[in-house]
Formats: sequence, C-alpha cells, structure tokens
Amino acid sequence: MSVLQEKMSNSMSNAITALASKRVLIVGLGKTGLSCARFLNKRGIEVAVTDSRDNPPGLEKLKQELPDIAVFVGAFSQEVFERADVLIVSPGVSVNELHIQAAEARGAEVIGDVELFARIAEAPVLAITGSNGKSTVTTLLGEMVRVSGLNVAVGGNLGTPVLDLLEQPVPDFYVLELSSFQLETTSSLNAMVSTLLNISEDHMDRYNSLEEYIRAKTRIFSGNGTVVLNKDDVQVIKLKESLTKSHKIIEFTLEEPVVNEFGICNKDNQRWLCIANKNLLPVNKLKIKGMHNLANALAALALGQAAGLPMDTMLQALQAFPGLPHRTQWVANIEGVDWFNDSKATNVGAAQAAINGVEARQLILIAGGQGKGQDFSPLKETVQEKVSTVILLGEDSRLLKDMLDGSAEIFIVNTMNEAVNKAASIAQQGDAVLLSPACASFDMFSGYEERGNVFIKAVKEVQS
Repeated sequence: MSVLQEKMSNSMSNAITALASKRVLIVGLGKTGLSCARFLNKRGIEVAVTDSRDNPPGLEKLKQELPDIAVFVGAFSQEVFERADVLIVSPGVSVNELHIQAAEARGAEVIGDVELFARIAEAPVLAITGSNGKSTVTTLLGEMVRVSGLNVAVGGNLGTPVLDLLEQPVPDFYVLELSSFQLETTSSLNAMVSTLLNISEDHMDRYNSLEEYIRAKTRIFSGNGTVVLNKDDVQVIKLKESLTKSHKIIEFTLEEPVVNEFGICNKDNQRWLCIANKNLLPVNKLKIKGMHNLANALAALALGQAAGLPMDTMLQALQAFPGLPHRTQWVANIEGVDWFNDSKATNVGAAQAAINGVEARQLILIAGGQGKGQDFSPLKETVQEKVSTVILLGEDSRLLKDMLDGSAEIFIVNTMNEAVNKAASIAQQGDAVLLSPACASFDMFSGYEERGNVFIKAVKEVQS
C-alpha cells in the first residue's frame, strides 16, 4: 500500500468510526441521497432516509438495493429528525428548513456529502464554483490533468457524486464542481486550488439575499490553498479583502494582464491567451467560442498552473476541447442561419454571457421558464444591444415580457416547437437563433438537458 493509500485508508477509517455510534439521517434522496446511503451502508453505518416528496427520485433503486434501510417519505416528521445525531443533507434541501434548524439547535451535526468527502479524501482537490461556467471549467480542467498523463476523478455537482469517487482508485487529483447548495454544508474542504468564477443572481427562491448566496459560494475558500479570482467580476474581486494572508491569489481578466495574471493580449491584429506579457495561444485556435468561454479557458489555465500542470499539455487539451452539450452548443446551419443550444443558461448572467458571445447579423433569442425569483432587469440592456427578436415560453414568460418590453420585438408561444418554428419564420441568412432561457426548466421539462434536446430535435425537423 502506498503512503497516499495508507493515509486515505486512515482518513476513511477515522471518519467512519466517528459515525459508527451515531444515528445518521440522510435528508433528501435523489442521486446524492442514494450515493450517501450506498456509501455508508457498505461501511456498516446504520442510516435512515427521509424526503418530503411522496415519490422522490431514487426511491425504487434504494428499496431494491438496500431494502433494510428505513425510509420516511411525504411531509417531514419531527419525530424522525429528533432521533438523529447527524443529518447528511442533500443539496436540494435548504439548511434553513425548520426541522433541520431545530435538529441543529439541539446539538445534531448537519453536514453534506461534500463535507464527508472532505474528511476522507487525501488526493489534492481542485474545486470550482460560480454562477456560470463551472461545468465547462471543471470538465476542461479534468481534461488538462488527463492529457498531462495523470489520473483524475471528476465529479460533484457535475456527473458523479463525490462519495462515488471515493469508491474508485485514488487519483492524482480530484476535480470538483461545487454548487452553493453543496457548499452550505461544507466546512472542512481544504482545496489545493479553488475558484469562484463569477457571481450573478441565482437561486433567489432559496436565498434571502444576494449576500447570503455569496456567503455560501465563498465557503469554497476554506483552508489555505491557492485562490483563482475573476478580476473582471466586481462581486468576486471584492472578496480579496476577506481572504487570509495564507491564500496565494491568481487573477484572470479579459483585458491586458499584468504580472502573474492571465488575460487577453493583442499582437499583430490577433488576440492571444497570455500570462502577463507572454503569449500562450491564439484565440482563433480554440473550438469554444464567445467571451465567456475565453474567461473559462483562462480560469482553467490558472487553476492548472497552480496545480503544477505543464503549460504545453494544458494548451494541447484546450485546443482540442469542443465545449459541453447545452452550453452555447452549435446545432446546425440552415439556409445561412446558425442555431445554438444554450439550455444550461438557467440564470440571467449565463444568458447575458451567451448573447454577448454569439456573432450574427441579427440575433433571435428563445428564453423563458421558471425565473427562480431572480431580477430580470439586467437582461434588458443586453437584449436591447444585441437581440432583434425575443421568443418567450414557460411559466414566467409574461414576467419576462414585461421586463423586456421595448428592448426588442417580443412573441410569446406555448411550446418549444412553436418557438423554433417562429424563429425559423423570422431568421434570414446571416442571422443566428439562440436558446438561452435565463430560467430553470422544470415547469415544462425534466431538466435543462431535456429542454436542450427538445430544442435540437425541433431544429432538426426544420432542417429536414
């Protein structure tokens, strides 16, 4: 057994021993809750599961795989919570839930799966959060590690739950995408490198204020690792004041960088990714497009450099990276009109980034869904500058229409097929159609993936 494997074994043993005599309640099922139940049950920890939904995702799998685990579904029961010494709360459940607050007040420990992971994992963690771009940066950084000839385990909010990663051989690095929901219950994460890419209003149906949302995000900086900050984001760069002197800080910007910064340089009428005054890669060599993706590329390079990855292999991975599905994904060119699927844009900031990143004679925007209580007003100026026509659908389409009134020609439709057909009837050669909803999708779809796939299918039907 290697030294690292021995440390890993000891850390897991200590964390599991600490739970062995406790009554553990997993709050919230779904993918995370099921992962927690499997992980702890395999190690002999007795757990119970509760979920406020009558038929939560993962319930049938739990009953099939772990039939002896006690499960309480439907409205939360005070009695169930009162029995627990430790609550492992899934990201979909707010820690402000009254039963959780009451349990914590009487001394129960409230953690999440990422906190349990942090107490066990010994391989270095590269951690990414932000309102937008975190999935792209996480995936790209994972590719940079892999191309560098190292073993990497990628997961968290993206893909594989963190406890499932611990069932795999110990990698050289863990690369984790972490949401504000996951960070709410995380206090022991000491990432080797961490970043908060950007901040825009999101999940305002969960948080009482933008400040509360930011506080959750900044928990990613616990510990003393290197911190990568977006110099162009006013809210992010203000956080420098609150970081301790033990943090080394690397910044990135879409402007000309100074010493130790990553940024964009101009040379011979060509834009380059660069560090300080050293050119690294021409922007036109990238497959991913848009200013927001240049920021994502710079963030990944900064993270990778802080982790000690070779620059040449990082640039190799960056040039090959095609981007992710549903994130300003090029779908088709039909009679000179480009169609883009950015269904992952579930908030205003993400939609603004996508709109600003698409170049076209005229841009037709398809948007709408569940607004999550966010302020749509910042979107109006972006639409006014860049968009000729807006086609709205979904639960908050009327609210969006009122907010965007006067910024562009606006239509409201009932289905995605109607939206695509309307866009096709308007678009002319040289135009682009962009699905970038600025809203969640659950009013009409199972998630942003289904929304994007329905859009793609409708576009293919137009093409045929």
